Amino acid sequence: MWIILFITTALCFSMSRAIDLCKNVLKECRDSDPSWIGCYEDRIMTCKTGRSLTGIKQLKVDSLQEVDVSPTFEHRVHIPSSALQRSIGNVPEVDVLVVASVINSSYFKLSPPQRSRIPQIHRRNGKVFRDSAVCVRAGNRAVENLSQPITLTFKHNKEVESGTCVFWKETSAKDGTGYWSNEGCDTNYTAHEFICSCNHLSFFAVLVNPGISVTKADADKLNYITYIGSGFSAPFALISLFIYIYLHRRHPEKSISLHMQLTVAMFCLHLTFLLSSLLAQLLKEKEDGSSCLVLGLVLHWSLLATLTWSALEGFHLYLLLIRVFNIYVRRYLLKLSLIGWGFPTLVAAVCGISRVYGKYTLKYSNSNLTQHMCWMSNESEQKLLVVSYITTVAFPFLVVVFNACMLGLVVFKMLELRRGDRSFGSSSDWKKINKERKKRLWKDCVTVLGLSCVLGLPWGLASTTYVSLAGIYIFTVLNSLQGLFIFLWSVAMAWSKSQPENNSSIRDSSSQKMMTTSFNSRN
Repeated sequence: MWIILFITTALCFSMSRAIDLCKNVLKECRDSDPSWIGCYEDRIMTCKTGRSLTGIKQLKVDSLQEVDVSPTFEHRVHIPSSALQRSIGNVPEVDVLVVASVINSSYFKLSPPQRSRIPQIHRRNGKVFRDSAVCVRAGNRAVENLSQPITLTFKHNKEVESGTCVFWKETSAKDGTGYWSNEGCDTNYTAHEFICSCNHLSFFAVLVNPGISVTKADADKLNYITYIGSGFSAPFALISLFIYIYLHRRHPEKSISLHMQLTVAMFCLHLTFLLSSLLAQLLKEKEDGSSCLVLGLVLHWSLLATLTWSALEGFHLYLLLIRVFNIYVRRYLLKLSLIGWGFPTLVAAVCGISRVYGKYTLKYSNSNLTQHMCWMSNESEQKLLVVSYITTVAFPFLVVVFNACMLGLVVFKMLELRRGDRSFGSSSDWKKINKERKKRLWKDCVTVLGLSCVLGLPWGLASTTYVSLAGIYIFTVLNSLQGLFIFLWSVAMAWSKSQPENNSSIRDSSSQKMMTTSFNSRN
């Protein structure tokens, strides 16, 4: 009896070893040869899938017919008949075996970039979407340079905005290393799918920009920084407004009037942000009250007003620096006010009628963390996409670029004034000269930094939030403290107005010119 049981067990074991199961192919190929790609491509065509194996599909199809293969629910491969005929040497009326399998991208070992005369111009870097690659094989011949490409579809749930279709290309080192290349592959994507069109059969994947991982600890810190910064900015912006009102009564200048408008918009922005975040946290998970709609509208209006008045500050600076002798415009401040307050009001009114405002849920990349605020409702996705792109991407980008050019012009004028100032050349007191030069440099740096805040250039740091976690922190800190920076600028203006024109033995004529250009434009 024991002998019969032993013989039966041995026979079953030997039969299972004789059957080449697909689930063992990848491991056995990688264990036997560092360059496992060729081994896998050969054995995946002859192995047995079994009943419970997922992620691999083997089909015997007519070579004159096109075929669709779906190894998983998220992956689909369409192969035209011309590719099938190419795989068997254009022999008519012959069935061909088609295999599509999904494997983990961690098995592919990236090689360092080649330093050669022939650069790898098609090499692409990035994170493999969902860490999965699709192997597509057909027949017994290599298939490439197809006139009618194959099509691969990768489904996604909007967790990424864009990607690049690539295939795996081995290096000549034969050590299993290679790189992802987009040669011969075109990329299209819809709201739910990446669609890859490639002129050959290989291992395919989609590369996406790696999202920045925000842990719960980082999210909490960023929230604290934002709330504390806005909590400081709102009252400091209000104090700055009173300082500007005082200065305007003593020195009725157009520049101070513009600073007053910008400060009002910034005060509304920080105050509304705090109120909208607080109200969104108090609302229940699916509750979306009318008060949140109103706060979302006011928050959007405040953001647009802040950006618009920053752009008008840059325009006013342009008139002061370029059209110095011809800056009179009839009802200048009234016209600027119509733009500064009218444009945000018009946009917010149109968006309000379109019902895009409500409770918004922000999802952090690569995590399940969420943040709620009254902004634009997630439920109006198409409207939200258009409005968000125009008002939070395109418009701020144009404002930052324009004002950055104006700031560059200011720096150029400063350097020009410094070169033209020879007041120190005749002095023999070198210690005093060096001291005054350092004082000049300090004044110039303060002027440039102050103008950067007035012109809204910290908004340009939004681009750094896609690069690193440090960029997110820098952007959050600087933009949440804008009200404080405006307060410091108003104090610097009040101090400069209180100083006599000649308060030292050596007059800093270029600084005086620059301060006059930056601050003054009398009616």
